[in-house]
Amino acid sequence: MRQYAEAAEKTGVEITSIMNSDHWKYPLSDQDPEVVQKCVEGLKTSLHNTHDLGAGAVLLVPGVVTADVRYAEVYSRSQDQIRKLLPLAKELKVIIAIENVGNRFLLSPLEMARYVDEFNSPWVRSYFDIGNVVSNGHPQDWIRTLGKRVCRMHIKRFEPGADYPKFDPKDRRTQGIDWPDVRKALSEVGYSSWITAEVKSGDENYLKEVSARMDRILSGQDPV
Repeated sequence: MRQYAEAAEKTGVEITSIMNSDHWKYPLSDQDPEVVQKCVEGLKTSLHNTHDLGAGAVLLVPGVVTADVRYAEVYSRSQDQIRKLLPLAKELKVIIAIENVGNRFLLSPLEMARYVDEFNSPWVRSYFDIGNVVSNGHPQDWIRTLGKRVCRMHIKRFEPGADYPKFDPKDRRTQGIDWPDVRKALSEVGYSSWITAEVKSGDENYLKEVSARMDRILSGQDPV
């Protein structure tokens, strides 16, 4: 972690969150206690790494609904394990940030809000991904419902790793995302934390282009 911290300081790049890399392969909701423990240990490592980097939040996919693992089981199992980690999160002052993603779980903003609230802890909040809700919802609705629960945010269109769509002047809801209303929702709930572009990799020119597009979206201009 030291080399990452030194590189960030040298370049002026701020690390705002990291991801628990084990949550897909070893979900907290798995039926096998050994698999669950691997995820727990991975999350502990992520919490410590986040603290050391001053990033503030760990992105967590809390579980995965499958043909063998029921929705209700994912709900209870994941909450049980996260509650055990709250003392460590509090000690390290690192937020466990629950992401909405393609895990067939927490499929509505009301449920995500309830899931987070049931921990009754400032160390569990939401990592909201704008693009991940487009297939069955509207990002601005999620933002208004989750409100202050959101501590970090991803911005992209629906396809994971895809670039931003071209702006359609005839329909301000390009790729199902009404960017002006998303920005309005962010303003209404007073969101002032980090928004990270989750897009394909590229060179310096590509990153500058993505940054410029984000600036246009967040300033209320058309995201051309």
